[in-house]
Amino acid sequence: MVTALERQLAGFSLTTAEIFYRLPDHPAILQSYVWQDYDQAPDFPVLESFLDFWNREIEGPLHSVNVSCRRLISPGYYRTVRYEHFH
Repeated sequence: MVTALERQLAGFSLTTAEIFYRLPDHPAILQSYVWQDYDQAPDFPVLESFLDFWNREIEGPLHSVNVSCRRLISPGYYRTVRYEHFH
């Protein structure tokens, strides 16, 4: 089993998707579902797989999906600052 740390080191980022879908009995009403997993931008294969599952197995038709992702492990931020001290 691959750990979350190993996935992050392999280039996966924490991905959150807010999924809006229509209620089967009340199509004018939108509901939202929040999904989160480690995935790879920009193709998001893990999310795509979940959305394929949703379309096959869940009755609520998808309306829209908002996606955000953040690498938790990344190179450090470095900034050069010029400092002069006068007496």
